Amino acid sequence: MSMPDAQDGAPVTDGAGSPAEAAGQRPVLVINAGSSSLKYQLVVAGSGTSLATGLIERIGLDEGRATHTVDGQGHVLEQEIPDHTAAFEVLTAQFRDHGPDLQEAAPVAIGHRVVHGGAKFASTVLIDDEVLKTLRRLVPLAPLHNPGNIAGIEVALETFPDLPQVAVFDTAFHQSMPPAAYTYAIPLSWRQTFNIRSYGFHGTSHSYVSRRTAELLGTPLEETNVVVLHLGNGASACAVEGGRSVDTSMGLSPLGGLVMGTRPGDLDPGLPAHMSRVSGMTLPEFDHALNKESGLKALAGSSDFREVMDLRDSGDPDAELAFDVVVHRLVRHLGALALVLGRLDAVAFTAGIGENSPELRAAVLGRAGLLGVELDEQANAGARGETRISTPDSAVAAFVVPTNEEWEIALEAARLLANH
Repeated sequence: MSMPDAQDGAPVTDGAGSPAEAAGQRPVLVINAGSSSLKYQLVVAGSGTSLATGLIERIGLDEGRATHTVDGQGHVLEQEIPDHTAAFEVLTAQFRDHGPDLQEAAPVAIGHRVVHGGAKFASTVLIDDEVLKTLRRLVPLAPLHNPGNIAGIEVALETFPDLPQVAVFDTAFHQSMPPAAYTYAIPLSWRQTFNIRSYGFHGTSHSYVSRRTAELLGTPLEETNVVVLHLGNGASACAVEGGRSVDTSMGLSPLGGLVMGTRPGDLDPGLPAHMSRVSGMTLPEFDHALNKESGLKALAGSSDFREVMDLRDSGDPDAELAFDVVVHRLVRHLGALALVLGRLDAVAFTAGIGENSPELRAAVLGRAGLLGVELDEQANAGARGETRISTPDSAVAAFVVPTNEEWEIALEAARLLANH
């Protein structure tokens, strides 16, 4: 998934007055639709300027809630929001009532986040009937995420029929992985008939953060090797070589790799059969347990990392163990991905936990001396926004780099339209 270099306010451009530059100066309405929520942002692709953000929650539940933020001021609406059609009616009403006016802002496109593109989509695409049909066929690969993404696309096509609609895939950035990285040692028929392989996720975040890290280092992207640690309620690690993903911790689904809020990360593949034998657990029950009842929630009783840290500070042994398990898994994947790269220039922490937990960063980097990382404890403790948290003499740099997936989606949409 190639991306234009548009940091520090530089527009998406192929030359003065080009279609790319024109597209980059107009906003993109970025949509991230889930099964019961809809996040949106109106963002100028060329500069990353956010004109408005919004979150519509509890879609299909008794009490819906919508928050629309413009110029730092939030406008809250509470009412029943029965489905995604009603959610888009709320979205358009929020823009109409609180601005900016969508007619005047004239977005160039709508960019949709889609979690799983399978092997079919290796890059951003314009959405048409054939793309929608393919996305529906891919639902079994991401049954908890893609249906909500598709529902958002379908209603957006009805609500904004004259705007180009673009799908940006979490998996697309990882399509550059070599076969040795994405191939599972499973029967050939599984791989060929059902496309079972490692796909990886959080691609828009890994793409943005790795590119931004190269800029902070002052080195060309194509010459920079970075391990990006995207640590939020969902978490993944990615080895990025010269701007291309070469390996990542998540696989076929968003369950693998690192410990997450309610997801376990790596497991012995014999566990489902074992639990069936000893407890009679069915596959749907097992699937629910891994997606909703595991991770931090299973270890410490809370899926919120901040609550886990508060419990740890109070001496709770379960929270202490949870923290240690999270760190151990991170160190294991960081070391493995560094070896995959062969040469490591930087480690970048991003997303809610990665950006806001100096304790976690210190615990991980405190065990990364073998890689050549020397932590600057003062810089780490005070990190706010983009911050180098390694010492000037550190052989491998470490950074906190806030992710900006919405801007990345806007950039992708603008670049695609400029090339059509």
